[in-house]
Amino acid sequence: MSNIIRIKILIENTAHGHHILAEHGISFWIDTGAHHLLFDTGQGLPNVLSGNAKRLQARLDQTDAIALSHGHYDHTGGLEYALAAADNPKIYVHPSALHPKYIREGQGTSRDIGMPNLDEEKIRRQVKKLVWTEQPTQIFENIFLTGQIPRDTEFEDTGGSFFLDKKLRYPDPLLDDQALFFESSQGTVVLMGCAHAGVINTLRYIKQLTEGVPIYAVIGGMHLESASPERMSRTINALRQLKVERLAPAHCTGLPATVDLWSAFPGRCLPCQVGTSFTFEVG
Repeated sequence: MSNIIRIKILIENTAHGHHILAEHGISFWIDTGAHHLLFDTGQGLPNVLSGNAKRLQARLDQTDAIALSHGHYDHTGGLEYALAAADNPKIYVHPSALHPKYIREGQGTSRDIGMPNLDEEKIRRQVKKLVWTEQPTQIFENIFLTGQIPRDTEFEDTGGSFFLDKKLRYPDPLLDDQALFFESSQGTVVLMGCAHAGVINTLRYIKQLTEGVPIYAVIGGMHLESASPERMSRTINALRQLKVERLAPAHCTGLPATVDLWSAFPGRCLPCQVGTSFTFEVG
């Protein structure tokens, strides 16, 4: 018997549709039929997550679990609202996501880009269970998180000047970065928040975890906005070697990298803006 997994984009940098709002960030609504999962929550601007969810018929009060790809504000800022809307969900997150996080600005100053308003104690008071995801973790019957991703490629990095302290002394390796994946009838489907661990590192690790099941679709942020021509070329070559059938670059992928991907994979790239939906057969 086959089942259907439906994915709706609730938050993204771009939007298409009547009264649909965009913000810098990403959030996926995943409906398995039996369960509902929110993967990332956007940055939490007023009425964006709530308004989009209502217009796209995503019942946040039915959220069974919330998973966070990493601890940056544009993926966690809507968590406070999501927790208030949901009825005692489980939270899946890497411990490092709750650590301080900063980025170096153009003039050498720092800016706080960590999770706003919430800490571990506040989260624990509002959830059914807090699950740390250093290792691969099963959320539902056929939906998994990678946990911490090995960094094996020599051409990928975190994609920016990220730090653990305000004075920019300690680089942030973003060990909290993780992806979500499940097996469809056509191959593995991968959702990425930002892919700070590297797109190819992430996909190769998922192939290892699934014992070689082909990657069918890769959806979400790929943090290639500052990628060098060499990195883009090697990323595209690696995606060809992996024989990825569908690509839906979004959020932090960046316009030049998105153009490169659409050019390199004609007929295989898909839009990924607020209001977009994807349906996959599983089982």
